[in-house]
Amino acid sequence: MVDTIHSAVKGRGRYKIPGLYRSQSLQNHLEHHLSEKTGVLSVSINILTGNALVIFDPEASHAEIAKLLQSLVSQYFHSVQHDREGKSMKSPQEEPPMKRGMIHRLVTKAEEQPHESWHLKESSDIAKIFGTHTVSGLSEERVQEHYKKYGPNYLPEAVPPSGWQILLNQFNSFPVAMLGVAAGVSILTGGIADAAFIGGVVALNASIGYATESSSEQILFSLRRLVRPMGVVIREGKNKEVGAEEIVPGDLLTLKPGTYVSADSRVVQASRLSVDESVLTGESMPVNKVTYALPQKDFPLGDRRNMVYMGTLVTGGEGLAVVIATGRFTEIGKIQSLMGETQSPETPMERQLDDMGRQLVLLSIGLCGLFFAIGFIRGHGLLPLLKSSISLAVAAVPEGLPTVATTTLALGINRMRQKNVLVRRLNAIETLGCIQTICLDKTGTLTENRMTVTTIYAGGKSIQVSEGRCFLDGKCRDPVESEELIRLCHISVLCSEVEVRREGNAYILHGSSTETALLNLSVACGIDIIEIRKRHPLLALHHRSENRNIMSSLHQNRAKSTILFVKGNPAEVLPLCRWYLHEGKPTKLTEEIIVDIQGHNEQMAGNALRVLGLAYADSPPTDSPSLMEKDLIWVGLIGMTDPIRKGVKDLIQQFHRAGIDTAMVTGDQSSTAYAIAKELCLNNDKPLQILESTQLSAMPPEIIEAISGKVQVFARVSPSHKLQIVQSLQRSGKIVAMTGDGINDGPALKAADIGVAMGITGTDVAREVGDVVLEDDRLETMIIAVSQGRTIYNNIRKSVHFLLSTNLSEIEVMLVSILMGLGQPLNPMQLLWINLLSDVAPGLALALEPPEPDILSRPPRNPKDPIITDSHLQTIAGESMILSVGALGAYGYGLMKYGPGPVAGTLCFTSLSINQLMHALNCRSEHHSLFDRQPLPPNPYLYYSLAGSLALQLLTLGVPGLRNFLGLSPISMLDGVVTGGSVLVPYLVNQAMKSRE
Repeated sequence: MVDTIHSAVKGRGRYKIPGLYRSQSLQNHLEHHLSEKTGVLSVSINILTGNALVIFDPEASHAEIAKLLQSLVSQYFHSVQHDREGKSMKSPQEEPPMKRGMIHRLVTKAEEQPHESWHLKESSDIAKIFGTHTVSGLSEERVQEHYKKYGPNYLPEAVPPSGWQILLNQFNSFPVAMLGVAAGVSILTGGIADAAFIGGVVALNASIGYATESSSEQILFSLRRLVRPMGVVIREGKNKEVGAEEIVPGDLLTLKPGTYVSADSRVVQASRLSVDESVLTGESMPVNKVTYALPQKDFPLGDRRNMVYMGTLVTGGEGLAVVIATGRFTEIGKIQSLMGETQSPETPMERQLDDMGRQLVLLSIGLCGLFFAIGFIRGHGLLPLLKSSISLAVAAVPEGLPTVATTTLALGINRMRQKNVLVRRLNAIETLGCIQTICLDKTGTLTENRMTVTTIYAGGKSIQVSEGRCFLDGKCRDPVESEELIRLCHISVLCSEVEVRREGNAYILHGSSTETALLNLSVACGIDIIEIRKRHPLLALHHRSENRNIMSSLHQNRAKSTILFVKGNPAEVLPLCRWYLHEGKPTKLTEEIIVDIQGHNEQMAGNALRVLGLAYADSPPTDSPSLMEKDLIWVGLIGMTDPIRKGVKDLIQQFHRAGIDTAMVTGDQSSTAYAIAKELCLNNDKPLQILESTQLSAMPPEIIEAISGKVQVFARVSPSHKLQIVQSLQRSGKIVAMTGDGINDGPALKAADIGVAMGITGTDVAREVGDVVLEDDRLETMIIAVSQGRTIYNNIRKSVHFLLSTNLSEIEVMLVSILMGLGQPLNPMQLLWINLLSDVAPGLALALEPPEPDILSRPPRNPKDPIITDSHLQTIAGESMILSVGALGAYGYGLMKYGPGPVAGTLCFTSLSINQLMHALNCRSEHHSLFDRQPLPPNPYLYYSLAGSLALQLLTLGVPGLRNFLGLSPISMLDGVVTGGSVLVPYLVNQAMKSRE
């Protein structure tokens, strides 16, 4: 069913469409048929997210549009089913997703691709080799042929480990090695049953580890496939967006700013094309590309200026390139092939747990050696003492420790995925819980990135725009009556990179939200935007740059002369003007008029509008747009609003309650940024501090570092400034998250401790470098990610806490008993049973604890703190001692009533086993206790595991065979009451101690 996921605005809805993900054919079907429907104004479909944004007549309801979409989807799948029944050949993009093993076989067994010195060849010769054309590209038949011949455009990856390899890896750890040694010693000393029991413990842990690692491997592989860049190719003369893996040698790639190059290619057309090749060559500066063949053969990779390579980033201009290599035959593919089989590195948390496991093994060996020495001095039998020492060593080692992190991280990734949070790197989960400052990109993050023109100031008149109509002094104004307004519309249409096509009576617009808003205004004013563009063909274009917030375009007019159009930051456009358009005529721009324009600019910006200034020049004296930007004619100001996302204000307060500082980073003017920051309460009841890029550029790094943490708004910033801000905050000791969706956010997203990209509106650049992708574009999802990150880390600590305290209690019971001359309360088999019962299921169930109620009311943790701090160790030691006292109390009661023997041992065994199970409830929280008014949310996994473990424990008393196997004796009702008291009292004492902290 088609789901409506955003319907807050009349005439505008976002819909989740089943089957749309990565389906180019379904996208084409919907776009084609929706354009024919009356009432549908425009549609934008994203096959990476499976969402469609539909702009329609406000008189229609969202339910009607959803119903229309559902009928079109059903129609599509009916036709697909019909085609399949007719055995029609499917195109590569219609194939179901391939499994990892299949991908590996296709990549490694693909036919060898032609290898030539492509940079020396003319583009026409390359086209002949691949049977393509440098204008119209490949035919669909040739695409199919090349796809079957050369395989999918996947990079070679490590061979997926087999099931046997994963299983064998479970035995490759220090704790498990110790258990193996213990089993061998048991066999040599005649303890066959002990050895079998130890083997059972190892096998059970290996089974759980195998299951969780297999799941983790699948999850990590799926993460690498979830966010893949798309590529635009020309096939049969038509632009077509396809998945990067579907690109084949001979394809004609379209290169535009902000897109990754999908395959190694030879440039055949270039207009100021520049590419960042640092990922391949290490060169930090973008390379300007050319189309001619290079003269010498030994050009190094970085100097082959007529080539572009897979994985590099187009930073400026545009061009076309013929694909000459894909997959493992690309330059980056060759490098990856040389790397061989690589495995994902351990996270810091996993390394800490591995180190802790080794230390605990050494500690347990020492304590068990002490136990053996004391027993030997007291005259205990050598062989029974050796068996008990071995069993105690096995019980002391938390063999479930390696499984805890793997299981918790894998399940945590899955849980976050269900909440529309895509975590692309394992160590990002740990960092999420440490975030201290979050830098929020304004457009598309705090706001909806849905610009709408609301105010125009031109010719000394302020015009209000509402629902596509213009109002002057409260009266509807025909745009044709105003030369200034018509000129503004013409500049908006021509000085623009929005792609426009007409389908039926509707325009389909693809471009930035700002430029799309300007074109929507022009359409509403009755401008035929396609006809205007035909009458004024584009001659040259000068893009905005990092230090220049102006865009200009040169066009041919009807008289075959030229005309220049300029739009951009009013503070930068206005100084370039000598005239202004007044009542349809250029008039001298006086100081008084300049002050008036600046005042209206400040007023509009202060109302949280994004303001652009527009100007033009007739018949400029040169054909270079950058040299023509002077002596312009000022036309007017256009103010646009980008509504703040619903719920963002409350979200900012949640960040503050969680101890996370917020800062807005935007390219808008200070007054616009200030108005939005005040509305969102970014300052958290502190004086609102704003820093502009001009101030930022003039400051030394140490000053920026000192004040960056006190600033809530960074205005008029460039991509380099965003990077500088993030790095300054990091140098001041902060763990920084950065949100963004655009190309200009890429460097800062990559540098931040956590880069958070938007999944729907985000560019390929943002999604590729982001550690976390919010698939629904809702910033509220970020607080869920923080909550889950903190919870996952805490759950691992809870599991470790439980394992250490329970295992330590076993050692304490045995050591204290033998020191006090009370004998050995537990035999080797009983120690192994307790270890099997309490180490596995409850420890893993604690890893599935839901977030605690106040998880977002605590400050972020210090990333330098270990999983178990000194204070935690003190708590663990105290809790284990209380558990031991309870078990020793039951044992002491048994000794006094029955004397040394099986009954006393049974009471100790039962008390310690149930004490450990009850302690799992105590480990659910470090802060909350049984006596708190607000209970913890339920954890059914823990309840089920405890119920099952308790049932097994009771079976040891009721089943004669099992009772005899463990060396137990029946106990009376009074004995059961005493045992229950020895369990209840420690539980309540531990809860009471926690409530006092």
